[in-house]
Amino acid sequence: MGRLIEKTIDDVKLLGFSLAGEETVIAAPELNVCFDIGRAPREVISIDNICLSHGHMDHAAGIAYYFSQRAFIGNAAGRLIVHRRLAQSFQKLMDVWSDIEKHPSPGEVIGVEHLEDTPIRRGLFVRAFDVNHCDGALGFTLIEKRHKLKEEFIGKSGPQLVALKKDGIEIEDRAEVPLITYTGDTALGRFLELDFVQKSKIVIVECTFYDRDHKERARAGRHIHVDDFPRVCEALPDSKLVVSHITRRTDLRFAKRALEKTLAPRDLERTTILMERPPRPEKKRGPTGSLPASV
Repeated sequence: MGRLIEKTIDDVKLLGFSLAGEETVIAAPELNVCFDIGRAPREVISIDNICLSHGHMDHAAGIAYYFSQRAFIGNAAGRLIVHRRLAQSFQKLMDVWSDIEKHPSPGEVIGVEHLEDTPIRRGLFVRAFDVNHCDGALGFTLIEKRHKLKEEFIGKSGPQLVALKKDGIEIEDRAEVPLITYTGDTALGRFLELDFVQKSKIVIVECTFYDRDHKERARAGRHIHVDDFPRVCEALPDSKLVVSHITRRTDLRFAKRALEKTLAPRDLERTTILMERPPRPEKKRGPTGSLPASV
């Protein structure tokens, strides 16, 4: 069984692994974006865009290996999108590895700040926003641009529409459709008030602590405690929520029970734990009810 876990949420495929303090890497392969890089598992090497939430080792350790492996297998240079305060440091990291290996691993480091957009492909971009964790920490929202012909121009011919555009008339309404938001590591913060975050179809949000006695630890590390999660649900009433960043010390069954006790039924129904694997399919039994002899 592969280490990365696959989830399909609202027809969006997610592939990821997230254990607090060890590794976090969550990809949307069909959108060509990976949120954090963890230790650069092979399944994400072909993805062109890495959105790095912050520089802690469990989220960022694999970036040099990611660039190196892309060069090794002949892929075009990948892109690292990271807070502008950290961009120069990551470029220095790549320079050091180039000196060690005696050849460069091409890669583009793009520094961004709060509410700055970076194009991914035509009609798709990622918007960064500040979160409440450490210096240089960001969340990201993948947003699709859509164009729709204004009602008053429906039914006009192609040449008529071209003529209107030549006259400088705006014939289309432009809409932004937020697809996925990734908060990275963060405590509750004002990012939950951002319109594009609230309208996201899917929000991948950390919830690190579940023990009732660990609220102060959550506050000290600027993480979300399960008792904070109803406020996340309240701020994001229409989003599907994917919980990440549970620690290895927290049994998934314990975390699931804590969420069940804390959340309203409707909120629980739209919440998924990233690290919970789907149940294995039952092996087919023979006509007598016994397992096939080859098993």
